[in-house]
Amino acid sequence: MFSGDPPATPLLGDFLAAEHGSVLDAMADWVRIPSIGAQPVHHRDVAVSAEWCAERMAAAGLEHVDVLSTRGHPAVYGDWLHADGALTALVYGHHDVQPVDPVDEWHSPPFEPTVRSGRMFGRGASDDKGQVLCHLEAIRGLLGGQGPGALPVNVKVLVEGEEETGSPHFESLLDAERERLACDVVVVSDSSMWAADVPSISTGMRGLVAFDITLRTAGRDLHSGVFGGAVPNAAHWAARLVAALHDGAGRVTLPGFYDDVRPLTAADRADMATLPLDEAAWAAAASVTCLEGEAGHSLLERLWARPTCDVTGLHSGYGGAGFKTIIPGSAGAKVTFRLVPDQSPAAVATAFEAWAPAQVPAGVHLEIHREAAIGPALTPTGHPAVAALARAISRVWGREPLFTRSGGSGPEEALGRRLAAPVLHLGVGLNADRIHAPDEGVDLDQVGRGVLAALPC
Repeated sequence: MFSGDPPATPLLGDFLAAEHGSVLDAMADWVRIPSIGAQPVHHRDVAVSAEWCAERMAAAGLEHVDVLSTRGHPAVYGDWLHADGALTALVYGHHDVQPVDPVDEWHSPPFEPTVRSGRMFGRGASDDKGQVLCHLEAIRGLLGGQGPGALPVNVKVLVEGEEETGSPHFESLLDAERERLACDVVVVSDSSMWAADVPSISTGMRGLVAFDITLRTAGRDLHSGVFGGAVPNAAHWAARLVAALHDGAGRVTLPGFYDDVRPLTAADRADMATLPLDEAAWAAAASVTCLEGEAGHSLLERLWARPTCDVTGLHSGYGGAGFKTIIPGSAGAKVTFRLVPDQSPAAVATAFEAWAPAQVPAGVHLEIHREAAIGPALTPTGHPAVAALARAISRVWGREPLFTRSGGSGPEEALGRRLAAPVLHLGVGLNADRIHAPDEGVDLDQVGRGVLAALPC
């Protein structure tokens, strides 16, 4: 099914040359829509983004285009199923985006796309609207542009609206639409390459469990002079709780946390060894001056193959100018666990929900709200579908791709499990894209190469 060379698509080069401005305009139009799924004030914008995506799918030549309602934000579907005897590829991406805070660290407004030095800046330019457009524009080039009016494979496209909020309703959507979404291979457009001149294929993503925690020690903030030294301080107990999550060697202290972690194979370590990693340069790109993490493991192992726990938010008391003499009556923390094969999000969540209350004494009220649970995903590098993708990337980039994994999380595990299909990552993002941060942008040359490499099977 996946044998042979990828189909040559020289007409896509002519299409890109002729439609360069149109592709940039489309990307800018989509990025202008502030489809921030996490913020209720932007829920209508997410719906507008879905409608825009549906219109672009139809303009590309896809059929049966449909905005799919969920209990949350809408997804968008379209297909072209006229390649008799060929396999069916489901292209996955998402149209919701991250919040833009802190706004004052952007050099141009996040929803006013701006091109500088060969990059388009704006929230969603890389994650994930620009990457989804690689596939939509390849389809348009072959169906509605200067191509022969046909695709080499059957294509289904599914663009989710809740990826940035943990895909809470995605599995229900996959179940409800399983027959319509049936495919031979899933192609994910939401990942990155090692470098613009070092093409790579991500074969796995970590899973995720996220929590919102509230501690209450009093019914209100109290005067620190009148009550200090005699009542519990919510800020102190929140600090103790998050400090207890790790030991001195950087290991997570949750009981049983590492029991199911799949060890790396010799082949896995060999793949990592081929990557041209400069740790000092990597640290500089991350804007840090030192590295830390679980002792006894390399940087890439800690990023891709070892589970982690991070406090992503911590708040209590007064944070304004000067000082306020209070003992905070409440505190909050946000905690995420990144998981690796073969860890179970449900098992880790259950363990944390048992562990956390034991860290505070009677009289400190602790509330835990589970925000998201996503399984880890891994596609073997020896799978024939991976080989087909590697041939397509080699044809466009002019060199064989290396193999990486992603430390991030997405619904790839659910896609592969529910649809019983291998999951490929044809992502053209770069570390320089600053996804989830101010000044997110995408390399426009990478977008062009992504168009040429689309539909690799």
